[in-house]
Amino acid sequence: MQPPFVDEHSLSLACPRDVVWQALNQHATGDLLIGPRNPLALILGTKPRGGFEIADSIDGQRLDLTGRHHFSNYLLRFELEGSTTLRALTYAAFPGPHGRIYRLLVISSGAHAIATRGILRSVAQLAEQTN
Repeated sequence: MQPPFVDEHSLSLACPRDVVWQALNQHATGDLLIGPRNPLALILGTKPRGGFEIADSIDGQRLDLTGRHHFSNYLLRFELEGSTTLRALTYAAFPGPHGRIYRLLVISSGAHAIATRGILRSVAQLAEQTN
């Protein structure tokens, strides 16, 4: 079951669709992941340890990353549209009182939006470097 919708961010890129798709996959399986010794992964209790795993992928169109930790269950969906508009859609549940506090700290504060836009920029930079 998909968690509730949280937000959406997008970025238009001036690179071919296949280059953007390759950069997205490279980032999602590399830099986006939390290192195994990162204290944040231990504190949050992330599963998988890296914070995300690929749950579904439609080549060149959509990449779904899922994960969970003590305070949230989440889905981060990336979609490629048109001539390479990259969208990031976040879905997340924040169960219990600790989850509600975590939502305030991460979502309501704007920290999540900043991080998501940073992911989009990182994918764009990687695509531009390989283009």
